[in-house]
Amino acid sequence: MAVLPFTYHHHTLSKITFNAIAGGDSKQNWPKFKRSESPNFRRFVCKLSNASTYTSRLATDVYLYESPDASFDQYLEDKPRVFKAIFPDKRRSQQLNHEEWRVHMLPIQFFFLTCNPVIDMRLRCKSNGYDYPTGVPPQVTKVLDLDIVRWELLGLEDIVKPSEFSLGVKGALYPSRQGNRSRLKGQLSMSITFDLPPVLSLIPEDVRRDVAETVLKRLVENMKEKVNGSLLADYSRFKNERAKKLV
Repeated sequence: MAVLPFTYHHHTLSKITFNAIAGGDSKQNWPKFKRSESPNFRRFVCKLSNASTYTSRLATDVYLYESPDASFDQYLEDKPRVFKAIFPDKRRSQQLNHEEWRVHMLPIQFFFLTCNPVIDMRLRCKSNGYDYPTGVPPQVTKVLDLDIVRWELLGLEDIVKPSEFSLGVKGALYPSRQGNRSRLKGQLSMSITFDLPPVLSLIPEDVRRDVAETVLKRLVENMKEKVNGSLLADYSRFKNERAKKLV
């Protein structure tokens, strides 16, 4: 298994503005949701004063053994299969449409607070260099773009207002080829931004930073294991299935 570099960054922002699906804090501006959805399950247009942001990034670069009859490009086109390889627990996920899935993440402990994040994740396949994520070479034939489009924090409704917290995840996965050799490359960035609730305001900043970075590290390491382990294992099964069909 490849060793992946991790970097952590922290800075304090005087003002942050986020793009939104629904604008404002008024209930009149809330979008319509299906019965299974919550009104809090959205992004806000919000300005966070003195908000702290913590970010963790990872990159992966491992050997990829492709088959002429089952390229990794073909595998990436099967987005439901790729999603299940990365998030195998069926009890914690459900498909919303052809490119979005809802994931109930494991509980996250932050000091004496515990929350259960629920995220809507979107997977998109991109090709021919069009609208590639930053850092992906334009000559790459196929890219799987990963993004969080909505999120909700269960368990903190009475402590942290949605307008005081933001969770962001951006990722990309793609094959890189030189001659007959292929490598699987990927990048993932995860960040949290929040205004401190009163219950945490007395905790020193360096302590908060260490705890936040530990939480993010745990999350990105879990994603690393899924990509370097179960995803490549499932791609091997994909190649075997294609080979049997050709017999």
